Amino acid sequence: MPPLPINIILVTLGLIPSLVWLYFYTRKDCHPEPKNLLAQTFLMGIVISPVAILLQFSFAQLASTITGISQAATQNTSYFFLWAAVVEEVIKFYAVRMLIMGSPEFDEPIDAMIYMITAGLGFAAMENILVMFRVFPDGTQATLATWTLRFTGATLLHALSSGLMGYFLAMSWFFQDHKKKLVFIGLIMATVFHFTFNIFLSAFDNRLTGLVYSTALLLIMAFLVSILFDKIKERHTRTTPGLATIVSNKAINLLR
Repeated sequence: MPPLPINIILVTLGLIPSLVWLYFYTRKDCHPEPKNLLAQTFLMGIVISPVAILLQFSFAQLASTITGISQAATQNTSYFFLWAAVVEEVIKFYAVRMLIMGSPEFDEPIDAMIYMITAGLGFAAMENILVMFRVFPDGTQATLATWTLRFTGATLLHALSSGLMGYFLAMSWFFQDHKKKLVFIGLIMATVFHFTFNIFLSAFDNRLTGLVYSTALLLIMAFLVSILFDKIKERHTRTTPGLATIVSNKAINLLR
């Protein structure tokens, strides 16, 4: 076990990518959410992550028992990648559902994307911390190289897949009769994106090729999520009466 100062450094390294991306995405909110609620959502993403790890481990163990191949080999199959993507996206959604969706602060469609991304980055932070401790015995260079890749790769992946889920949750704000369908579609879309990213990283014999494809996917999705942010803002603006309209309506009602 590394000494305490090293433990603190590794935990800090694991948190930094998520906190940087969280700062970036929360700036997109015209009406910033309460910092304490964002912090709770981030922590919920961290706290709930062991559930995903347990479910993934159980799947690998069951698959190993059925197929007779090792758990390590099982964890490098497309079936495991799909299961992992499903579990992680569902877990992140339920973190927001349990903590935020009943809150009075959840009062704008864009909030769905903000809180989903926050929970996703909390989840990614725990993953990063565990990875830092796992690779640290390989040396400082390997640790920093892994940290860099996760900063621009896996951490952003969780933010974007959660943002995509958040978009469909935001759309359900406008189509209440189809809320369940939209949430289901959002989970499918987020899972497909997550699964595709994992496949790109592992499907090519040349790791550089896989890195190029996965990076290209992230760039495309980052552009898409940015557009979705703007679309939700525009739709909310069009469907919400302005302050002047509200004041005018109240004045008319008083005169009647």
